[in-house]
Amino acid sequence: MIRTGVIGYGLGGLAFHAPLVDAVPELELAAIATSRADQVHERYPDVAVTNADALLADPSIELVVVTTPNDTHVPLARRALEAGKHVVIDKPFATNVADGEALVALAREKGLIASAFHNRRWDGDFLTVRKLLDSGVLGEVILAELRWDRFRPALAQAWKEDPEAGAGILADLGPHLIDQALQLFGRPEAVYGDIAVQREGGRTDDYFEITLFYGERRVTLSAGRLFVTPRPRFWLHGTKADFAKHGLDPQEPRVKDGACYTDPGVGDEEARFHGTLTRADGSSEIVPTEAGDYRGFYAGIARAIATGGPAPVPGEDAVLGLRVAELARESAREGRRLSL
Repeated sequence: MIRTGVIGYGLGGLAFHAPLVDAVPELELAAIATSRADQVHERYPDVAVTNADALLADPSIELVVVTTPNDTHVPLARRALEAGKHVVIDKPFATNVADGEALVALAREKGLIASAFHNRRWDGDFLTVRKLLDSGVLGEVILAELRWDRFRPALAQAWKEDPEAGAGILADLGPHLIDQALQLFGRPEAVYGDIAVQREGGRTDDYFEITLFYGERRVTLSAGRLFVTPRPRFWLHGTKADFAKHGLDPQEPRVKDGACYTDPGVGDEEARFHGTLTRADGSSEIVPTEAGDYRGFYAGIARAIATGGPAPVPGEDAVLGLRVAELARESAREGRRLSL
């Protein structure tokens, strides 16, 4: 088993990393660096609670997971790699392209894995969309809309509203949407960004819309915090059919409520959220959502460490996503489309 340490026990550590590491047989959840010892031991009584320095110095830890505030990701990941440990970094992988490229180069030099936690590749709705695209039932997709809307008018805790800490909705939800678009459609030719601060008193972006250009195809990525009624999570428009899908993958809220990733049906979506396929002739059908399973990410990490093979999400993928986000910010400032 690969002894694994998690740095951070906020939402990322609580709902994603610790329970996922614990759910993959090839990994051992050995230690968590946090000040929330009581909260950890409620769920993992045998896991050591420590601090980041001690965890990074522990020679028995082979894999380190970094799930801390955004501006600490790169320094902690660099220290883990320099200590000879593989590393998984929660999104964003880095707060800029240059730091992301430096981490990838360091991991390559050390012969180690530096992977981004793009768990949304294992969302049930994403798996469903990819299956529909592979089937050809939509025809040629001319417009794809990927959106993630919330109604959260209140400002968040201080560090999440600090521009200097790499905060904002583009850094929060942008990595997931950008990565999903790149997985479905590949590298775009150009990027156009519209980014705004819409909430009163806000200091970081809380709305964005990014358009990716692929010849005649357009892929729109958008997220905001002032949507009482969310728009479709996925809405694909093809020459043969459209597909519309509302709702979010259920794994995160179920685990936050006490479920385990190993529980039967934890990744099964309620039927009322299944998407609708509408053909050009006007006929339609409900498309059941594939079961999501975030364990696929960490199973892939364990396999890559054991075999020396590629990570399920290579660091290079994360750097390309960062490049798209940086270009979107530049485009928003200049008001024009920019080539990638």
